[in-house]
Amino acid sequence: MRSIERLLTTHTGSLPRPPEFGDAAVADYDRALCGAVGTVVRLQADAGIDLVSDGEMSKPSYATYVTERTSGFGGEGFKMGTSLSDAIDFPDWGRALVTAMGTVPATQACIGEVTRTDIESVHRDIANLKSAADAAGAVGTFLTAASPGVLTQFLENQYYPSHEAYLEALAEAMRPEYLAIHEAGITLQLDCPDLTATGRHVEFAHTDLGAWKRIMGSHIEALNAATADIPPEAMRLHLCWGNYEGPHNHDVPLRDIIEIAFTARPSLISFEAANPRHEHEWRVFEEVKVPDDKVLVPGVIDSTTNYVEHPELVAQRLVRFAKLVGREKVIGGTDCGFATFASFVPVFPTVVYAKLKSLAQGAELASRELW
Repeated sequence: MRSIERLLTTHTGSLPRPPEFGDAAVADYDRALCGAVGTVVRLQADAGIDLVSDGEMSKPSYATYVTERTSGFGGEGFKMGTSLSDAIDFPDWGRALVTAMGTVPATQACIGEVTRTDIESVHRDIANLKSAADAAGAVGTFLTAASPGVLTQFLENQYYPSHEAYLEALAEAMRPEYLAIHEAGITLQLDCPDLTATGRHVEFAHTDLGAWKRIMGSHIEALNAATADIPPEAMRLHLCWGNYEGPHNHDVPLRDIIEIAFTARPSLISFEAANPRHEHEWRVFEEVKVPDDKVLVPGVIDSTTNYVEHPELVAQRLVRFAKLVGREKVIGGTDCGFATFASFVPVFPTVVYAKLKSLAQGAELASRELW
């Protein structure tokens, strides 16, 4: 999908759960889930967002949900927030982050063979999104799914003999989910912070850049194998440096990884471009040519603060990219999700939709200039 007549808009996937979802979920989960998806899709459409998602209503987080749909996981893995490189540099901030994330459940570990055990949950998510999108008159839809690489970082390997063997098993287990989303006519978004954040400055923080690029390449190879039966134009890939408000002083520069990221099969590449650590990186595309089959989805809305970006600022950000790579190869997006973990929502729900509305308004302003 490209911006042919105007700049299209989307976001990264997760959205705050409606209050009534939590109240009703215990009594009738399936009905409450369907209602929650209907609510968040309508709110996206009302804000002016073109390409909408289910808000990840059925997932406790964008990665750990996989333990509910596959076998091989249990026990306890690493503790989130404690191994970030910037938390080591700034221990007072690191302690505050761990306290703030205290409600986030501990991750499980891989303790046995990973196999797909539940495909029905994916079909339920598909049905809920399609019904809600039809009712809201959405332009297009997408569903998120964890990449094999990011799962190696969230779900510690305590079973397989090597990182590569674990990665291969995860790719095979995720393949049916990827295919189900595509075959339903919904764009598949693959969440890949392992290519930028959780890999580079957590698990592989002490490797040099060359070694890191080889690891990154192996993750992309696994991703490409798992999606081999899906056309590139039916997929989008999300790069993320960690969706938290913090120093981010160890983030790998976009310039160092973007050309490798382009070797991934998905056509749409979503990445952070609004927060203070990465906004300057639009200039990367003064030097780096975007392949003909790729479309950029730069984040022009920060997903970690309660500032509502002015539409004129959003327009400025979008026009920068459009003038460098071509207006048809730009879709306005957000830096990351607004509810990466269901229990930890740093941006207030009402502010989230104000930010999405500003995204749509900014895209309209930019479209007037570009068209």
